[in-house]
Amino acid sequence: MSGKTKPQGINPASKGLHRRTRPPMAYPRGERPPGRPGAPLFSPWWILLLILGGLLAGLGIARGLWMLSSSSEPYLAPQPTSSARTPRVGLVAGHLGHDSGAVCADGLTEVEVNVAIAREVARRLEDLGYQVDVLEEFDERLNGYRAAALLSIHADSCEYINEQATGFKVARAQADAVPEQSDRLVACLISAYRQHTGLRFHADSITYDMTDYHAFREIDPRTPAAIIETGFLYLDRRILTERRERVVEGIVEGLRCFLEGR
Repeated sequence: MSGKTKPQGINPASKGLHRRTRPPMAYPRGERPPGRPGAPLFSPWWILLLILGGLLAGLGIARGLWMLSSSSEPYLAPQPTSSARTPRVGLVAGHLGHDSGAVCADGLTEVEVNVAIAREVARRLEDLGYQVDVLEEFDERLNGYRAAALLSIHADSCEYINEQATGFKVARAQADAVPEQSDRLVACLISAYRQHTGLRFHADSITYDMTDYHAFREIDPRTPAAIIETGFLYLDRRILTERRERVVEGIVEGLRCFLEGR
């Protein structure tokens, strides 16, 4: 030995270098005790992400609803089927259930012609969505009958009178409770029937029997009504029997003119 003193071991206590020992764990592993510094459970970034996620989810739902509403076959809620929403039309088939009306030499009767026209007009109107009643001449339903319009369908004489006995007639009741409406119904029928049949309006042969027609007195006074003589069974027979579609078209369009406010 050289005389140097042997270095003494370092006493940790003398240098203030106490070795730290981990304190006993008071909380389960993985959990942080209260007050321990660290990131908060919900940072501002997490809150922002949650808000954005909610917005995106809402946009997704809105887009789905928009796609449903703009599809080629959109859903339509069932509508009420109240008959009050559908106009009702009454058609009296002249002489039906009562007598034959005018009779031609070969046996053709007015009632045959009237019924054929009335039924075809009814079919056409029903195809267009109207409610239609085909009524007999003295139908019990005429008493107090209420409708958007009533039309009685007849045909004129089957005897030869003269060369002027051709054409049609339309009239309303002489004593009409709703004259403005019935006048418009008559005007619509005259215009459409003349256009589709080519027959002339035979205004100078309208009779008292037409303007005082019994059904006008029986129906509800608020029902606009008219009577039509579709033609003379002698000179106009061909259009009334062989070209009946023109007659039907003229009546249908005349009624639509009135009912649809054309």
